[in-house]
Amino acid sequence: MLGYKNIIEADGGIKAYHKAIRRKWTVLLILLITVMFLMLISVNAGASSVSPLGVLKTLMGAGDEKSFIVVWRIRMPRVIAAVVAGAGLSIAGCVMQNCLKNPLASPSTLGVSAAATFGANIAIIVLGAGTIMSTASDTVVINNPYIVTICAFICSFGAVLLILALSKLRGFSPEYIVLAGVALSSLFSAGTTIIQYFGNDVEIAAALFWTFGDLGRISWPEVGILSFITVGSIIYFLFMRWNYNALANGEELAKSLGVRAFRVRFWGLMVSSLITAVPVSFMGMIGFIGLIGPQIMKRIVGSDHRFLIPGSALIGSAILLLADTGARTVISPVILPVGAITSLLGAPMFFYMLLKGKRVK
Repeated sequence: MLGYKNIIEADGGIKAYHKAIRRKWTVLLILLITVMFLMLISVNAGASSVSPLGVLKTLMGAGDEKSFIVVWRIRMPRVIAAVVAGAGLSIAGCVMQNCLKNPLASPSTLGVSAAATFGANIAIIVLGAGTIMSTASDTVVINNPYIVTICAFICSFGAVLLILALSKLRGFSPEYIVLAGVALSSLFSAGTTIIQYFGNDVEIAAALFWTFGDLGRISWPEVGILSFITVGSIIYFLFMRWNYNALANGEELAKSLGVRAFRVRFWGLMVSSLITAVPVSFMGMIGFIGLIGPQIMKRIVGSDHRFLIPGSALIGSAILLLADTGARTVISPVILPVGAITSLLGAPMFFYMLLKGKRVK
């Protein structure tokens, strides 16, 4: 009788497990549909008078020349960049939080964003990549965006290598990595301030313009580079999902299962920093997504990285799409800085989660 009861309880547990798995897949499917819906809204949003029907015809290759230019050359690179960059930044935060055992870890925690800003200021002020366009409005522009991108990427990736080198000397302590990231962030911020002190009005204005964050700067070649790196990184993270699950349950348990904790953390942080440095160097500062995205998904699908990684990617894409669409339409034709919008969206949500304090099982 007791054995029969145990069989019934085990069968009930298996059914509950499969029910939970189906619920998580349903959540991912709903998120995917939401992202696709937001993409259609974002393509249709803007100051140019292209009707929703005209957008659909253009996407299917049946639109006129004006619609083709607006949709495929102006809006679609921006929309695809929002999807890819949002996914990359959110997944980077997800993996960093796992590797550092810190729910507040994000790309900014390691000083990656501050290092990218420092590199961009070197390009704009020292190398003269910022200027004023000779028009009636005297618009401040970045006249050599590729130099800015290269400098921002080199500095941000250099910061990652420096942090990983320092952490290796101290046994790769997660707490030590966070402290090193905070110290480097302060160092790069101070360096940025010093560089700006010696710049003229135009150079400082151009540097500030870059810091705002703008998806409109990116074109199809940059979208291709960003997509290649982000998709490759997502495949790598999905391949390592079981190792991240083991690390989430404690380093000792992970080692007992044959997981090489040091190597998993090292490459996890390296790849996370790469998919952070690339969008930041292309588009400027876009904060909060890497912090808030994974925390939202943990409260929906739990800490299982089989679902947390793709869920973080989808929620990151949705957040950045929503923020960019709002930035282009709230006071159109004026386009607001998308980085400011992500902070406005993310901060209240993050405070809500802290106050609610819901525990995830």
